[in-house]
Amino acid sequence: MTRGILIAGNGSPLFYALGAEAARRVSGYAAAFIPQSRDAPLRSEPARQITLEWNSPSPISARTLVLSAVNRLEHIDEAILVCVPPVCRKRAEDLALPEIDTYADDQIKRWIFLVRELALIFRARESGTLALVLSGTGAGTRDETADLLGLPAAAAFRALAQGVLASSQNAPYNVMGFSCSDPGEENPFAAHIFKTMEEGRRNSGKWHKYGKFSLFR
Repeated sequence: MTRGILIAGNGSPLFYALGAEAARRVSGYAAAFIPQSRDAPLRSEPARQITLEWNSPSPISARTLVLSAVNRLEHIDEAILVCVPPVCRKRAEDLALPEIDTYADDQIKRWIFLVRELALIFRARESGTLALVLSGTGAGTRDETADLLGLPAAAAFRALAQGVLASSQNAPYNVMGFSCSDPGEENPFAAHIFKTMEEGRRNSGKWHKYGKFSLFR
């Protein structure tokens, strides 16, 4: 019986690096993108990637995604949630209200619904690994407008991940947090994530930092 791997989140170099690592281990893995964050449409899909729809930041959409992954993979053994929030370098007065709503829904609320659904299925199976992965390079230089939405979204994801880690100490499944802020390290970071997950229970309940610099100083 092959491993069932689901990778969900922001389309980014890290997302595709994780997909490449998954493809080295299984004949097919499931991938679900936050729609507004996906790479350009001309990018070809990896041969072993089973792309699933994750249409809206709602409990029904999260449940549908998890059920679709189970149907295609037979079971989910490892779920990797990849948060790489799109940069939004604007002044507060330049933000449109619908833009704020959409960003908060897609980059904050969406994660909570999906974490809940995955936790339910892993608890029912009494096995599995939930990996919460955060990647970013900080606020930028002094000459750049601050990332007004991306950094708060990353902070919210980190807080969610730390809460899940703390509340799952006695869970029958593994929970791991990962972060990296070093640019250009996507491939070794992805390999590190899989290696850490494969080492099993002794890495559960921990936040694993990769690289020289911490994302939050």
